[in-house]
Amino acid sequence: MAKLTVDLPDDFTNRITRLGDKTDAILEKALEAGGKVVLGAARGNLSAVVGKGTTYKSRSTGELLGSLGLSPVKVGKDGNPNIKVGFAEPHSGGVSNAMLANLLEYGKVGQKPKPFLKSAKSSSKNACLSAMTDVLEREMGTL
Repeated sequence: MAKLTVDLPDDFTNRITRLGDKTDAILEKALEAGGKVVLGAARGNLSAVVGKGTTYKSRSTGELLGSLGLSPVKVGKDGNPNIKVGFAEPHSGGVSNAMLANLLEYGKVGQKPKPFLKSAKSSSKNACLSAMTDVLEREMGTL
């Protein structure tokens, strides 16, 4: 699964600490806004590669694309809130959606890789940061 790490500037972090008891709700909104940007890029990339360039007739049902979504915002082991772009389970075909996504992303014998998550991560990084910054600026402006 692709992982995106964002380091915020110190002045921005200092402003966040002044938010007090509203910090969690505001950070959750910002993470969701950034997550939606990355999710949109991942969906677009996935729909562009699934069933394309195959040797045999595609058996795609759209179930993998439909299972792609955002997790709720949770606090990680390091104490920082995070949100994940991933696949809901189970898949009706007997294998997990995560496994099917992995096969698409990295390929297998006789099947070339069709990276969609890694490219979504890199192509949406700036837009993700911008969306999160916009939400934080808007929410901090109302305090």
